[in-house]
Amino acid sequence: MSLSLTPVHDHDADDAAWWRHAVIYQIYPRSFADGDGNGIGDLPGARAKLGYLKDLGVDAVWFSPFFVSPQADAGYDVADYRDIDPLFGTLADFEGLLQDAEQLGLKIIVDLVPNHSSDEHPWFQAALASPPGSPERARYMFRDGHGDGGWEPPNNWESVFGGPAWTRVTEADGTPGQWYLHLFDTKQPDFNWDNAEVHQEFLDILSFWGERGVAGFRVDVAAGLVKKPGLPDYDGTHDQMNADADVQPTANAPMWDQDGVHAIFESWRALLDTYGEPDRILCAEAWVHPPERAALYVRPTEFHQAFNFYFLECPWRAADYRRVITDSLRVCDTVGAPATWVLSNHDVVRHATRLALPVGERRPNGIFATDPQPDLELGLRRARAGTAMMLGLTGSAYVYQGEELGLPEATELPDELREDPVYLRTGKEQAGRDGCRVPLPWAAGEPGLGFGPTGKTWLPQPDSFAPLAADAQDGVEGSTLELYRSLLRLRHERELGLGSLSFVEDYADPDVLAFVNTGRNDAYPTLVVVNFGAEPVALPAGAEVLVASGPLVDEGVPTDTTVWAALSE
Repeated sequence: MSLSLTPVHDHDADDAAWWRHAVIYQIYPRSFADGDGNGIGDLPGARAKLGYLKDLGVDAVWFSPFFVSPQADAGYDVADYRDIDPLFGTLADFEGLLQDAEQLGLKIIVDLVPNHSSDEHPWFQAALASPPGSPERARYMFRDGHGDGGWEPPNNWESVFGGPAWTRVTEADGTPGQWYLHLFDTKQPDFNWDNAEVHQEFLDILSFWGERGVAGFRVDVAAGLVKKPGLPDYDGTHDQMNADADVQPTANAPMWDQDGVHAIFESWRALLDTYGEPDRILCAEAWVHPPERAALYVRPTEFHQAFNFYFLECPWRAADYRRVITDSLRVCDTVGAPATWVLSNHDVVRHATRLALPVGERRPNGIFATDPQPDLELGLRRARAGTAMMLGLTGSAYVYQGEELGLPEATELPDELREDPVYLRTGKEQAGRDGCRVPLPWAAGEPGLGFGPTGKTWLPQPDSFAPLAADAQDGVEGSTLELYRSLLRLRHERELGLGSLSFVEDYADPDVLAFVNTGRNDAYPTLVVVNFGAEPVALPAGAEVLVASGPLVDEGVPTDTTVWAALSE
């Protein structure tokens, strides 16, 4: 058949490295699976579910932090980067998990948190016990205050989590002392990346885990390590996760996306490259604007991947997705990097709920029970269509635990159970991220929906989770779990992660997005059609449906539905 095509991306090399086309599954450890029955997920629980992930069809697994931590920010406040928190298990548990994963052909990626440590880290405790100007304090961002007696903070910066970004310490002699910077919670002091000891420490940490066989590192707050010299006041938004593209929170902000970060990551890449095949990778969490700035992080001497947050934030409209996909592939191609697509993670409202919110409005940071409640049926239909669109694209993709079950955001959590520092530091005005972190449902008929052997769960599971439990969907035609399995199987078989991509211009309807992914070397031309409009749209004559995100109608592809179809010559 003949289609009118606009090419936007050429296919990748036949011998492209694994990470250029991988699908990577994110495990949020405390909410994935509980092995010991205390209601909190752990490494033994995750290890027991590796077979499930292999059957799902992913290539690698990224674990959010499991290091020793007081858990002020769910493990993103690290007290010891070289050991496992007893909450999650032991180093022996992790090494056993690595061995099992290797036997299954799954790679393991760990989370690295280099912007800040816990205030309970030995380095920070030593800093508190040492005088101003000491080598111990030089590892962090300590500064004298302004005004009489230093009672004013060093500048006007605000925390991403709400409130001031500075906290004053009490010196060893009991007097009010210096201030330290924390772009996040007070218990997360920022490292000083002008300090050589900090540089060497993280190279050593990379080596510690690299030598144990991990396949790479997802790097938290990658754009925040270096601050502008002099730490000048800043009157723009301080929120790196701001969803309003017109605001561009990182543009010219002195705490985000400073050019000096790139030398750090070049040294990390040089270290990981010494391991040889298979590649050990770095993936950047970098909420930066515009896309051209984000591309700088994935130059050949730095990160292998960077999450595509433009795709995650895109409004549910055909024209918006076409623009984001085009721009993303264009800027990645300028530096020879693959696009890395993502729709959900542990920091945002789950896309099975988010996509049912009013189109074009800013994404909320969590949803309260008293807020207007999104339509779960609409959200799931769009989420399935959105995932089918994402997995049909070339490059790499990340899947957040539970999205393969179609889990919605848990919006009815009792406020007294919320643990996210966002909720507390915003004066309880923002619900925060607990709603996307609720423990997974594994068995519909068991206590705690099979999360662990005792039925305990650290956050309560909503009633909507029970019919979405993994065992309730396993083998059920049309279930979200089986849809993900089909999409991932076909993506691998048709080598879509390596393919060229062209937009199809044959549809006059502006609510239709259609593209062709050729697979490697044009071997498997696959038509992907996404209908964002109210009326059904027809497939081209001769197109053979491979998979659809929802039921089709006689007229073709109905609203909020994505179809993959094989194209014949």
